[in-house]
Amino acid sequence: MNDHEKINYVEFPAKDIEAAKEFFTAVFAWSFVDYGPGYSAFTNEGIDGGFFKSDLCSSSEHGAALIVFYSNDLDTTKSKIENAGGSIIKPIFSFPGGRRFHFSDPNGNEYAVWTDK
Repeated sequence: MNDHEKINYVEFPAKDIEAAKEFFTAVFAWSFVDYGPGYSAFTNEGIDGGFFKSDLCSSSEHGAALIVFYSNDLDTTKSKIENAGGSIIKPIFSFPGGRRFHFSDPNGNEYAVWTDK
């Protein structure tokens, strides 16, 4: 659904688009549609988006927005990320309202996962 003046789409850089697709398919069961060799899109994952070919990566340390996933089972999601080749860059920590950790995908993009459980 396209809601007027609401966030609609997000794009991530990827040195290796195939690695991004393999990682997000293994961890979150995403599916992709390729639009040539330099772009792959996903839909119905909370927000639609895609990966574009780039030598850059997204990191909150360098001022990028942080994409945060929600999980009902933080430890299981963390294990899935590690098993699929992601790296934990901030271990699980508590904050008012829950717990979370930060990880990077195989292309070096930073994300977080949180739970209120």
